[in-house]
Amino acid sequence: MSAADAETKPEEGEKAEVPVSGELLYCGGTNWDLLGRMGASNATNLVSPTRLLPLVGVDIRFVASGCTSCHCVALDVEGRCYTWGRNEKGQLGQGDTLQRSLPTIVSELSKYKIIRAGAGKNHTVVITDEGKSLSFGMNKHGQLGTGSVKNEIEPSPVMCLVSQATNAACGADFTVWLSSVEGSSILTAGLPQYGQLGHGTNNEYNSKDGSVRLVYEPQPRPRAISAFSGKTVVKVACGTNHTVAVDSNGFVYTWGFGGYGRLGHREQKDEWVPRLVEVFQKQNVLPPNALVSAGSVNSACTASGGQLYMWGKLKPKADDWMYPKPVMDLSGWNIRCMDSGHMHHIVGAETSCISWGHAQYGELGYGPEGQKSSANPKKVDILEGMHVMSAACGTGLSLIVVDRTNAGDRLDELEVFDGESSFEGTQENKTGNASTTKNASKKNANSSGSKKQKGNDSDSSESHEEDDGSASEDDEDLNGEVDGVKRKWGGRTSSRGRGRGAKRGRPRSQTTGSDEPGPKKSTSGRGRGRGRGRGKSAKRAKSSR
Repeated sequence: MSAADAETKPEEGEKAEVPVSGELLYCGGTNWDLLGRMGASNATNLVSPTRLLPLVGVDIRFVASGCTSCHCVALDVEGRCYTWGRNEKGQLGQGDTLQRSLPTIVSELSKYKIIRAGAGKNHTVVITDEGKSLSFGMNKHGQLGTGSVKNEIEPSPVMCLVSQATNAACGADFTVWLSSVEGSSILTAGLPQYGQLGHGTNNEYNSKDGSVRLVYEPQPRPRAISAFSGKTVVKVACGTNHTVAVDSNGFVYTWGFGGYGRLGHREQKDEWVPRLVEVFQKQNVLPPNALVSAGSVNSACTASGGQLYMWGKLKPKADDWMYPKPVMDLSGWNIRCMDSGHMHHIVGAETSCISWGHAQYGELGYGPEGQKSSANPKKVDILEGMHVMSAACGTGLSLIVVDRTNAGDRLDELEVFDGESSFEGTQENKTGNASTTKNASKKNANSSGSKKQKGNDSDSSESHEEDDGSASEDDEDLNGEVDGVKRKWGGRTSSRGRGRGAKRGRPRSQTTGSDEPGPKKSTSGRGRGRGRGRGKSAKRAKSSR
């Protein structure tokens, strides 16, 4: 999901800034029916950054996906909204449940100028330049913010009950809006199960008298978080079931599901109201240009000096970081943009694109000869020297926007995906990845005629969670299972610091495996720290996140 920053409007009499824009590149899976699901084929993955035919030459200003999303959103400088990917619950806003393999304009938004967007597991929320918010997709838990759950699926855009909206971010089944209304700078709606709405309750009750089955009352009407009544929230990001926010003073707050230390409080308990993250105080408050992102099981932000901090589960089989720690591999880098997906991360810094994490579909962009996953930050060699302007990560996918002015003719050397290999029976190249077409015309082609495939919109789950099988193979469950490793909340969880002599500085090159040349940093003075925590409740119901 994109890191959500508050949209700043020019003062009266000032000239509005021209939005920064560039060329969109995509890497990751293209088989939308199977992406993130058991048995997904690797034959249709774009393992190198690739241009998408309908957006070749189009000036893209904003991209969005989410750590639980298998669909994408792109906004151009004219305010047009493009969506593509999985559409089983109408999350593309096209008025149907047919998937789109290529970016397609949302025609019902054509009368608006869309400037921001957020994507959840099965829903999408957009913001207009006039402060209106519209949403589409799954509404089972009220995550569309319409004030009602009467219609479980809304395949076309509907109006949200939020005024003067400036931004939106989506978790799996909830939505957070930022607003310029004084005293109501942040509002939430949707599933309240882990306190991710920040209202001090999870709205839990028994489904019927004498039943032990618990259900969670949806909150379809956006409601301001009272804990921020005297503050102004300027940045927000959402994980699967947790939220990270930054106020105008640079203080960081987290709330929601606390497993793996993703809230940064040195313990694993859920937080039902916003709680201040102690690390970011005094001399280490976040500057106005700070970035914030949230993955499925982790959180990140840039603090003073541009230092990147992360916390939560960063590697499938490593110790959890129970509180924010600096990512020393990126010390000294001027980080311009970043985002976190299911278990991978993308950073745009200086003239490099850097990625790392656990990946299955080529979403790190290392190419057919590169490695699939990386425990440490590595440069995407094919984009070296390019200026990455924005990025968004989803489940098994990455969206990267690069500046054309300093890319020169190198963009023409990248392949162009025409969508023809997204389905069964299409051609595959020798590497087993999706076929692409080189040097396609730069003239924009409307993608409304792209191939479509009907999604399965059945809902067979009897639990509160949508059991549509969209969880990744290594998706966590609510009891903390990642890659088959089970954790018991209330048990001990250690968080170790980096050992002595660990190298700092530039990320390693993926081709040479050696450290990039640069000023050497001191390697001493690094200790170890442990964070232990017990959840408040002794038992947690199992369900897929």
